[in-house]
Amino acid sequence: MRTALALGAALLALAAPAATAESRPFHSPNLPNRMSDTGGGTQLITAEAPSPGSTTGRVTWWDRRGPLWVAVGRADARFGAKGLVEGTTRTQGTNTTPTGLYDLPYAFGTTAAPQGTRFAYRRATTKSWWCEDTASQAYNRWVEGLPADCRASESEQITAYPTQYARALVVGFNYDQPVRGRGAGIFLHVNGKGATAGCVSVPADAMAAILAWADPAKHPHIAVGTASGPTAITRY
Repeated sequence: MRTALALGAALLALAAPAATAESRPFHSPNLPNRMSDTGGGTQLITAEAPSPGSTTGRVTWWDRRGPLWVAVGRADARFGAKGLVEGTTRTQGTNTTPTGLYDLPYAFGTTAAPQGTRFAYRRATTKSWWCEDTASQAYNRWVEGLPADCRASESEQITAYPTQYARALVVGFNYDQPVRGRGAGIFLHVNGKGATAGCVSVPADAMAAILAWADPAKHPHIAVGTASGPTAITRY
């Protein structure tokens, strides 16, 4: 009897489909339909992690076609080295990725924009910096040449990160009316060697595909969150 049961269990195991990234609960095929808000446009990027402590997950970009959201592309993603945290209470310098729903002001990079890019695209020079100095009037802004009130030690020179910032999209976290100390320089960019300092990153080919796909006329947003809990992506 035990042999028969064991054989039956083995046959069931062989018949069951293998678990893949596509079948995990946090990679839902109808994720946008379960979200509280998708930004009002007909394009959406979701960046979802299994839990707040995760440093990896999945980025999916979607088109809305009539009442349905259709996944156009997917890629493995990386998040902050200390995981994800609610964007409205985040503290700068914590190596956490802020959760929430954000617009995408413009694209930039140390290399040329992919063919077909429709977003405004800023090509970085050796004078290009992202000011992250909380005392500066240029806090959380791109500057060409550091202003006198923006310390280099508190900012990022874009061309110092030729791999990560080869191509990127600015995420509108703490951007329109910056709260000093909340955080600055949050982007969707190309993978580096590991987890990020708070951004979302994807492989280079995925970043190129996203830029070639994204259309400002369709008002794309990015939603960042977890599979469940207070930072669940479906809350945003």
